[in-house]
Amino acid sequence: MSRALRVCLIFHSTRSDNLGVGALTVSEIALLRKLGRQIGREIAITVLDWKDARAPYVSGDDLTLIEVDGAFLKSPKGLFATVKASDLVIDVGGGDSFADIYGAKRLIRMFWMKFAAHLAGTPLVVAPQTIGPFSKRWSKWLARISLNRSALVAARDERSGEALRALGYRGEVVAASDLALRLPYQPPEMAQGGAPRVGINVSGLLMAGGYQGGNDFGMSLDYPALIARLIAWFQGQGAEVHLVPHVIVPSGPMVIEDDLRACEALAKTHGVICAPAFDSPGAAKSYIAGLDFFTGARMHACIAAFSSGVPVVPMAYSRKFAGLFGTLGYTRTVDCTNTNEDGVFAAVTEGYLMRDTLAGEMKESLAKGLERLGAYDAALLAQLESIRG
Repeated sequence: MSRALRVCLIFHSTRSDNLGVGALTVSEIALLRKLGRQIGREIAITVLDWKDARAPYVSGDDLTLIEVDGAFLKSPKGLFATVKASDLVIDVGGGDSFADIYGAKRLIRMFWMKFAAHLAGTPLVVAPQTIGPFSKRWSKWLARISLNRSALVAARDERSGEALRALGYRGEVVAASDLALRLPYQPPEMAQGGAPRVGINVSGLLMAGGYQGGNDFGMSLDYPALIARLIAWFQGQGAEVHLVPHVIVPSGPMVIEDDLRACEALAKTHGVICAPAFDSPGAAKSYIAGLDFFTGARMHACIAAFSSGVPVVPMAYSRKFAGLFGTLGYTRTVDCTNTNEDGVFAAVTEGYLMRDTLAGEMKESLAKGLERLGAYDAALLAQLESIRG
């Protein structure tokens, strides 16, 4: 009987406060389990996990979770030994962290973990994610070397495919989409009649003006004022407004990213519903699936709506939104970095009034996204089948 295939996941997380990263991880693990059944091989999955305090939202006898810290990364018995003992390493890059816009420290750690796999001789799979942007000579150079040494490179949007070519990647690019399109969830029992249920994902980070509080993301509008204006408008339409957090940080240095506190404060001020502190990405998606319309600034909150059939107008603060949704032919994203408050307000409210039309557009686009994910499935399956022993 063949031994279990040993697959190590890096830059995934089973307990991230950012449920978007969690959605990618849960979806990746579900895919590996499916492919293992397909080829008749057990897959032992090791996740090099982040040290968030919450309980893991995925479990199983096939899973081993290892907390990553500085000592683990440096120890010969830590990172290097783990990837050396693996048959395959899969890196999802936290969805969009493979870029130099988030600072050198994060990117250097990412390069170190990638090159540990290269040095160990273990094939590295770059799972569907946003690639770039890279603006610095050193980061472009290291990215090019790592990508060209990788066994498989998948991009979740056309812009990332273009970025790969610009970097000098010489291999075949697997044109995929976001893994979270297939995030499992529990479809809610839909109540008949009553007021339309509108969900607004409020980004605590954007409410604070970014990490430094100085409009770090280059928004071309007053985000708190826009959110208040949208809440008031939906109330005027007779809608039942739900404020939905998707990054939930109970405490610690990254509490500025917390959506829940922002939602709770706005709910109290405006007399609307605040969704609960979800304990898993699937719980968040199940809640969002029970709404009639959705808008928000967290991309994976919007993906949860999009992939569960809820008409959505994403409010983008980076190119990853238009890259992902635009690649699928869904053009309802509005860019908050180059559109003023009136323009964003008009796009969101028009989307609500045309939500039946949006639902039809989404159905076609989702089918395209799932078809593109099939290309990643096939490529990853080929990698697994190539592993002997």
